[in-house]
Amino acid sequence: MGDRLSRKLAFCTASGAGIGRAAAVAFAREGARVVASDVSDGAFADLKAAGVAECVKLDALDTRAIEAEAQRLGGVDILYNAAGFVHHGTVLDCSEQDWDFSFDLNVKSMHRTIKAFLPAMLANGGGSIINIASTASSVRAAPNRYVYGATKAAVIGLTKAVAMDFITKGIRCNCICPGTIQSPSLDARIEALGRQVGGADKARAMFIARQPMGRLGTPEEMAAVAVYLASDESAFTTGQAIIADGGFTL
Repeated sequence: MGDRLSRKLAFCTASGAGIGRAAAVAFAREGARVVASDVSDGAFADLKAAGVAECVKLDALDTRAIEAEAQRLGGVDILYNAAGFVHHGTVLDCSEQDWDFSFDLNVKSMHRTIKAFLPAMLANGGGSIINIASTASSVRAAPNRYVYGATKAAVIGLTKAVAMDFITKGIRCNCICPGTIQSPSLDARIEALGRQVGGADKARAMFIARQPMGRLGTPEEMAAVAVYLASDESAFTTGQAIIADGGFTL
């Protein structure tokens, strides 16, 4: 247990698994009071056992529910946005429904939470907003990540815009751009790709091969970056896209 985030209140989305869960747990271990949310309550028992103070079943697509949660909590010190979906395919594989859903979950969910939580953060004198973007974005292209890359480029733009608009108001807004991270979401993509390339082992090897370090990243490694951005150690850092990708963008 640490105290880098002691006396801070954090609200987190997509806390049920992967990067979202790891950050919620890491914040709690560093002394924050963490309110974790997810569309499913399946992982809530494990989160509470790991020190998370409160778990809330919440759909990141539900504007009214997010507004109500922001009203209930009042000012938070840390807002962590991790909700997202990885669509596989090119522009030819992207229907209007795919496009709308990807932007709704990957980008508009962050607009919803920031707009709902920001007024109280401002009233309280500031806070840190952390968004999950990706290296597959405006940073670089990745095959078959057409709409996903577009959404994550938008997240970087959104992050910089919020940082600029509130830079003198005590608000810091940064995003994390992970490389390929081991997670249940990745396992599902590996299984799907495996059906096309001759097995899950071959598909996993393909994901690993594009990481110059020769391995996948872990959710805990991304959580360590999030703790830094949430803490006062990063008080001079805002509007940045922090790349943590095992050399993927070199």
